[in-house]
Amino acid sequence: MDRSGGTPYLVVRRREALILPVAGRKPVAGWYQRVLFISRYRTAGVVDRTDTQTEAALEELFYPDKKIPFIDWEQFSGARPTVVLTGIITLLAFVTGLSNLSQTTIALNGPLVSVLPISVGFARFAGVLIAFLLGPVIVGLRRRKRLAWRVAVVALPVLAVLPLTTLQTTDIPLLLIILVTFPLLVRNRSGFDRSIDLSPLQIASLFSIVGVGLYGTMGAYGLRNQFLELETWGDAVYYVVVTIATVGYGDITPTTPAAKWFSLSIIVFGTSAFTVAVGALIGPAIESRMANAFGNMTASELTLLEDHILILGHGDLTESLLDTIPDDTAVAVVTPDAEVASALDTEGINVLTDDQTDEDVLRDAQIESADGVVVGSDDDARDVLAVLAAINVNPDVRIVAAANEEKHIGKLASVGADRVINSRTIGGQLLGKSVIEDDVDDSVASILDPDDTSGRKQ
Repeated sequence: MDRSGGTPYLVVRRREALILPVAGRKPVAGWYQRVLFISRYRTAGVVDRTDTQTEAALEELFYPDKKIPFIDWEQFSGARPTVVLTGIITLLAFVTGLSNLSQTTIALNGPLVSVLPISVGFARFAGVLIAFLLGPVIVGLRRRKRLAWRVAVVALPVLAVLPLTTLQTTDIPLLLIILVTFPLLVRNRSGFDRSIDLSPLQIASLFSIVGVGLYGTMGAYGLRNQFLELETWGDAVYYVVVTIATVGYGDITPTTPAAKWFSLSIIVFGTSAFTVAVGALIGPAIESRMANAFGNMTASELTLLEDHILILGHGDLTESLLDTIPDDTAVAVVTPDAEVASALDTEGINVLTDDQTDEDVLRDAQIESADGVVVGSDDDARDVLAVLAAINVNPDVRIVAAANEEKHIGKLASVGADRVINSRTIGGQLLGKSVIEDDVDDSVASILDPDDTSGRKQ
């Protein structure tokens, strides 16, 4: 580097720093030079420096101690690979279980046979049963649910007992993958931090199923002398499940009036609890799926949108807006609320069930050809993001935003909204005007009393 002259330099920072003269700049008198540098983060700036700076200072500027790894190991050991490996374990457990079920006899030659009282029945059915258990667990892990992580942490060691008791050739791959996956599952526990939100009805239905199961099992075992072929706790569980499922094989039967009344109570309580639980747990998921299906515009309908008013979000103000827009004006609503979308769809309003702050969603809603955009959900923070997304996709579209709180009017205006309206402020002004002034403008009167077309106080 030339320290004597005032020639400006262009420093392009990559793995090596390249020092080049900056074209079109005259030398600066004295010991100062103007240095233009570009960092690896694609930021450029012009700084003044003196030639008294040392090489160590330049090294610190252009060669920081922070190192960039060539391989991102998180891609191979993070939460997503852990979920994939758990899925592979589920598949191998199912295949191993089917293999054990198809064999006439199973030899228990594993090292845990002498330590744990493992039965042949466990070795036959454990693989398939745990595989079915891990099915919904994988769905929960994909959604980063904490409960699914806890179940997986318990289920994988239990599943590892299977190959350690049979020690068959088909069990070795299952054992090896479990040994690899379990440490990753523990390591990535912070990645599965989402809770499962259950309604009071769902919680009550789960407790009712557990309560009926305990009641039936303990009662059947306590009355085992009044049943045929019911001798163990396993027989009691089997009898309760068969009775609630209304299968009725007939191998275990009550022999006394007390046992018969007890069996009837299991049938009534068990079927009722199971029916309520199915409706409470599965019903909301089915309703959400149906709402998404009926509350979404098709691709062909989206392409036909043109010269329309695009409403981003749904709230009390936009609900009133939909009632006042003429029928010959095309309208499309973007809202993430599936229930609202379904209700709007039944009213014949074009609706897209998705995030109104997503630019790709706005493109699907044909914002480029929209006459105007109305942003008016019940969340001002999301409205700010929706305004920014709309401007990024179509900078020329007119945007009118509704602020739920007066203090957020400036924020919505500063991010690019052409007009910001606060319904509370306007409503207060109209109320005051209607009380103080005897003669009210027709437009004001129509707002205050839509059914009164005279515009005057009667």
